[in-house]
Amino acid sequence: MTMRILEKRSVPAWIDALRTTRRIVGPKPSNGHAAFGEITTAAELALEYGTTILPPKKALLPTEEELFRFDRGRPQAPSDAMATVLLGVHTCDLHAIRLLDRVYEMGVRDQAYARRREATVLVGLECLRPCSQHAFCKSMGTLTPPDGIDLHLIDMGESYAVEVGTDAGAALLKGVDGVREAGEADLKRLDRVMSEKWARFPYPLEFDISQLPSLLTMGHTSDLWNELAERCLSCGSCTVVCPTCTCFDVRDDIDLSLSSGARTRIWDSCQLASFAIVAGGHNFRKVRAARVRHRFLRKGKFQVEAFGLAGCVGCGRCAQACIAKITPIDTYNGLFHRQQETVRPEVTS
Repeated sequence: MTMRILEKRSVPAWIDALRTTRRIVGPKPSNGHAAFGEITTAAELALEYGTTILPPKKALLPTEEELFRFDRGRPQAPSDAMATVLLGVHTCDLHAIRLLDRVYEMGVRDQAYARRREATVLVGLECLRPCSQHAFCKSMGTLTPPDGIDLHLIDMGESYAVEVGTDAGAALLKGVDGVREAGEADLKRLDRVMSEKWARFPYPLEFDISQLPSLLTMGHTSDLWNELAERCLSCGSCTVVCPTCTCFDVRDDIDLSLSSGARTRIWDSCQLASFAIVAGGHNFRKVRAARVRHRFLRKGKFQVEAFGLAGCVGCGRCAQACIAKITPIDTYNGLFHRQQETVRPEVTS
């Protein structure tokens, strides 16, 4: 990995140059918030953003995508994906994308995701301050970027320190005015920026993240799930905004002649009452408390066991979106407190 310096005054020209050969997707203003979308001019890019309502996952896994189309013969899937730079991705979302890579590579490789991912270069953005009151990335270990990110930007005032992680990332900076190798003074300044960062971030979980899978295992029959279910509206907002949720539905649209049509994948939610209905009308997760519990166990236990990475990256989007004020911080700490009470030794005198 090498470190370079990108002057902020050169960023607009850099973006405009990239746009001549690639699609740029990054944070841009949207109704008083920030949202990831296609950047058509450098002026649209808003790198100083808090968080986005929807995660950058949607650039790799669209809310609705056509998997293949058929017409009186074999199905034809899209054969290519547009070269894309996904720019300005916070560290928690970089960890989320790393998990998605493992999910869609394991077993039968998901071709639709793979085409899009292979055509995408990731440019991360260091978080120097909490992006929302609900963020707990420090507790989840996602406050620094994972390995393998193509480029990673760190704001140093009038310039960005740029960690170059791959050849694809280095190619994005080739021939750009205002880019130079980092000198000793730059590295000292970077050390100061990074050291000042850590104290700004809280650690709201009252236990170490390595304890989370066992905590959820022991809390499987906790009354907490019933208590949360009394508040939960089963609206699915938490899963819609989650950067690691992968549940989907499949819709087949066929014309009246039954000779042509298309298959489409659409985001879905395990929190919806209809999600777990199978053949015969049986619903294997009909009880709301079971759906609430499943969501938290999947994030903190099941995905750890299956992929070696937690399914929660501490972004706080679900807490921000939840009308019923159900938050992962309160839920995990609540389980921890109840477990502590059950193992507390009895007072004998």
